Amino acid sequence: MSKYIFITGGVISSLGKGIASASIGKILESRGLKVSLMKLDPYINVDPGTMNPYQHGEVYVTEDGSETDLDLGHYERFTNTLSSKFNNITTGQIYNSVISRERKGDYLGKTIQVIPHITDAIKERIRKCAEVSKADIVIVEIGGTVGDIESLPFLEASRQFKLDMGSDNVFYIHLTLVPYIKAAGEVKTKPTQHSVGTLREIGIIPDVLICRTEESLTDSVKEKISLFCNVKKEAVIESPDMDSIYQVPLVFKKQILDEIILSHFKLICKFSDLKDWERGVVNRVLDPKNKVTIAVIGKYIELQDAYKSIYEALIHGGIHNDARIEIKRIDSESLDKGKIDKVLEGVSGILVPGGFGYRGIEGKIKAIKFGRQNKIPFLGICLGMQCAVIEFARNVCGLAGANSTEFKQTKYPVISLLQEQKKLKDLGGTMRLGAYPCRIKKNSLASKIYGKTLIYERHRHRYEFNNKYKKLFESKGMVLSGINPGKGLVEIIELKGHPYFIAVQFHPEFKSKPDKAHFLFKEFVRKALEKAS
Repeated sequence: MSKYIFITGGVISSLGKGIASASIGKILESRGLKVSLMKLDPYINVDPGTMNPYQHGEVYVTEDGSETDLDLGHYERFTNTLSSKFNNITTGQIYNSVISRERKGDYLGKTIQVIPHITDAIKERIRKCAEVSKADIVIVEIGGTVGDIESLPFLEASRQFKLDMGSDNVFYIHLTLVPYIKAAGEVKTKPTQHSVGTLREIGIIPDVLICRTEESLTDSVKEKISLFCNVKKEAVIESPDMDSIYQVPLVFKKQILDEIILSHFKLICKFSDLKDWERGVVNRVLDPKNKVTIAVIGKYIELQDAYKSIYEALIHGGIHNDARIEIKRIDSESLDKGKIDKVLEGVSGILVPGGFGYRGIEGKIKAIKFGRQNKIPFLGICLGMQCAVIEFARNVCGLAGANSTEFKQTKYPVISLLQEQKKLKDLGGTMRLGAYPCRIKKNSLASKIYGKTLIYERHRHRYEFNNKYKKLFESKGMVLSGINPGKGLVEIIELKGHPYFIAVQFHPEFKSKPDKAHFLFKEFVRKALEKAS
């Protein structure tokens, strides 16, 4: 039987429940257990696919093509779990499911209510995740903050889980804030007391408190929290601000959080000290031998979470090359206003990520041209590849005004709508999503990077390279080095005579890990280091 850990958050949002959940998954996995992690999101959208990045941050795509919360990216980066549609559920999905069943007559004669019908549907999805993953432990992160109206059905379902599964099979962790008041020179436990009090009113008594704090907690503070919140002192775990998120598993390990959990579940597991993680990841992040500056040029640059997987994949490339990555975040709209050589001064690599819509596109194209002409290592991803195609069409192939049909009607539509997208009316969940095969051309840069000729990468797009222009592009020096074997879609482009100019239609950042950097990011960082030296 699977065991279940429910992780809730209190006091304020953005405390890092996703990082905490992933770190707990890491330390338990290191003990030989198979883990699966879920995110329960309280919004009514069916998924985040149609939400603006400023509203939600990055949309993370799984192998099976589900558009999910960005926390699933943390889960996959920290552990060996492979997420699917079963690992992220929303209020929208739950209500949609229950209402559909009601319309079919499955509840004939009954009044449909939050309890038990909505909570039963939530519990059913959690058990389904355990069944599909065959995990020893399922870690369930509940989005939002305790006290939010939206989260109440999820909290009630998690409360019922203990009754359904037995207390030995369910464990509750509450992540809270212990603020430091500078004027008073002390930390305050009252917000945590109130948060736990609210949780207990719902019927959930936490087994562990993870306390986010700027200052280390003294024994007396831990004793106070223990007494007022009814948890053992050793179960008051402090989680101070760290230089790297990859330190968090070590912080939890040091405070024997894994032993506390295993003891509750009555599990005896192999020993692990996480030394490989410490040596291979943490030490390299904190004290690298090299340093390199890479520009990320996007339209949602103000929001850290909009390109979360991109930033992490660059850090992974840095770990592999023993280098600190100084990321220069550049708003692509700003490139239309200033001299690009000044903006990109001191940059040893240029990355243009994905996105949608015309805003900021001309700035991206301008940056790509600068990178191509000045032999600066370049990596384009999704829309970044499409912008590279447009730039090449205009400035090398002589197709003035070339563009994507996503943005405007043009005489030279070098990027056009996928055939399969032309009859679609619904926007939610209808893009080309998930893992697809790509056949790589022998002796190409891509084949040297990957070391193989058939790869599978995750996609999220509606537009593609227009194959009408294949011969022209190839005659001008572009190598179409990656092709989807089923539909002939161009997946990878590269340029002859450039140290590193490669762009891909897929999203390699979703498959990168700190201890196993993605091939494209490893080589991109290596080439940027060569440029910097």
